[in-house]
Amino acid sequence: MSDLPTSGANSCYRHPGRQSFILCQRCGRTICPECQTQGAVGVICPECMSEQRRNAPRTKPAILTRLTGQGKPAVTFGIIGITLFVYALQFLLGSQITNLMLYAGAYSYPGSFEPWRMLTSVLVHGSIFHVLLNMYTLWIFGQLLEPMLGRWRFLALYLLGGLAGSLGVLFLSNPAVGVVGASGAIFGLMGAFLVIQRRLGGNATQLLVLVGINLVIGFLPGLNVSWQAHVGGLIGGAIIGLIYVQTRRIRHKSLQTLLIGSVAAVLVALSCWFLFV
Repeated sequence: MSDLPTSGANSCYRHPGRQSFILCQRCGRTICPECQTQGAVGVICPECMSEQRRNAPRTKPAILTRLTGQGKPAVTFGIIGITLFVYALQFLLGSQITNLMLYAGAYSYPGSFEPWRMLTSVLVHGSIFHVLLNMYTLWIFGQLLEPMLGRWRFLALYLLGGLAGSLGVLFLSNPAVGVVGASGAIFGLMGAFLVIQRRLGGNATQLLVLVGINLVIGFLPGLNVSWQAHVGGLIGGAIIGLIYVQTRRIRHKSLQTLLIGSVAAVLVALSCWFLFV
């Protein structure tokens, strides 16, 4: 997959060839993962960190920083770890865990309203092949997007992509059919990355082919793949990716938070649709 193009506004001030969405929380300059030091809030560039260290007592690095390193995809690691742990519980306890966490459209109807399943279903999978394929894809896109967007933006993208995928199941699928898997959230990552590539002028041909193949697979009979979750996650991720790329400057931080919060509110409202119609 080709690298994103760079410009002075979108590249690290110390490494001009490296694309990044992360800004130093003190001076506002763009910094790549290698130049990031995790602070109490956000990340700090090397110059600002040196100044801070000159004016503060010397302390040991936080445990999280020692374990994950600067710029490492810690959220991606965490999601993969939790998902594999849940699959281990599925393997050990059988269908009990699966039935407790899967999602079907019926769980968004009056009388059986269990909206949390729209997210818990992202953690459960139908087979070892299913979970390994999804976690491998998450690993690929997590390494691309998390250092670029930052940990909290990436986590919001993953969760809202998963919620959008469940909404696709709610509105496009048989309400009696249960679904499991992280595919909706992963398609959310694909949708966001596709938009970021296109908006910044990158070559998205390979990604378009990959997304197209995965969408087609979802429509093949006999595979029991939820194409509805793929479509919902892809649309949700594309919207969030557009917000991120259009509001990446530090002066747009409040606007970005407001827009992402608004998207979350709309998705939650849609999840309650059949309670009021």
